[in-house]
Amino acid sequence: MLLCSMIGPGCLSPDGPEALDPSADDDGDGLPNGWEEERGLDPLNGSDGIVCHGMAEYCLRNYDNFTFPETHNSYATIEDGVWMAMNHYTALEAQWEGGIRAYMLDTHHLSKEDTDVEDVRFCHGDPDSTFLHPCIYSEVDAYAWLRQLGSLMNNSSGDVVSLLLENYVPGEHLEVLFNQTGILDRVFVHQPGQPWPSIGDMVLNGTDLVVYWDYQYDERYPWLHHAWTHSWDTPYGEQEQSEMSCRIGRGDGVQPVWHLNNWLSSIYGFADPVRAGQVNDYDTLLERALGCWEEVGDRPTFIAVDYWEDGEITNVTITLNKMSHWSDEVPAHP
Repeated sequence: MLLCSMIGPGCLSPDGPEALDPSADDDGDGLPNGWEEERGLDPLNGSDGIVCHGMAEYCLRNYDNFTFPETHNSYATIEDGVWMAMNHYTALEAQWEGGIRAYMLDTHHLSKEDTDVEDVRFCHGDPDSTFLHPCIYSEVDAYAWLRQLGSLMNNSSGDVVSLLLENYVPGEHLEVLFNQTGILDRVFVHQPGQPWPSIGDMVLNGTDLVVYWDYQYDERYPWLHHAWTHSWDTPYGEQEQSEMSCRIGRGDGVQPVWHLNNWLSSIYGFADPVRAGQVNDYDTLLERALGCWEEVGDRPTFIAVDYWEDGEITNVTITLNKMSHWSDEVPAHP
């Protein structure tokens, strides 16, 4: 029998794979031997591993140490038939294929009279308006939208998705919505104050969806994380680029998960399609993200934009995710 010293440090002893250096990566798949062994993966088989957001190394990152591109009012698109107060040109499939992995959604009932569980829709507007219900402008079928999201997630394993709900329906209606669309089983439940898991563990455990809502915590629905307890955000909807800041908007600013809101509102209060390309420009957005990363001390978990098609939100996050600190040398433009 050959001795290990004769064939090099990467060889196996008679004791098997457990004799491998746990910090090494013997199969070259980007995952350390020890990490794979702890999760029942074969550290000597490069095909027995996982890839997260396009790279195996990202599986080792904690959820709060990654930057996800996010769309504001993700459903309010021309492709979805939204003809007023739209925020994007293209709908969910194009956003997904473009790399978007976090979505802001507004949940309403279809009208003041249609308030059953099957009447949950994605709409945008003032729910307290005396005359115009938010869904009168346009409405998107929440059940169909979430079913499509589940299908996209099933066909693209290795990515973690986050939803932020501006919610105006009862929690029990959301539970039915998520259950009937088949994605309730994949939600992750985070306990406040506890560290976030690695992206790889979330994927391997089948809990690759995190849901936040801006409603108060409800112990009946622990998977509906109160957004401003588990995260925080910057102010949003400024009318001038010079007004954008890294200040705390909602939440306490302590949580490591946070949203960098990056869109301008027109003088009419709607998303501004004219200047979206300006604030979503690669160099402009990257500079703002790095500046806020330095000021806050944590990388932005989400960067949310309007008209994601204008500018380079996904390329900015690709660059940021190649960096471990704001002061690192900035990688080449993707």
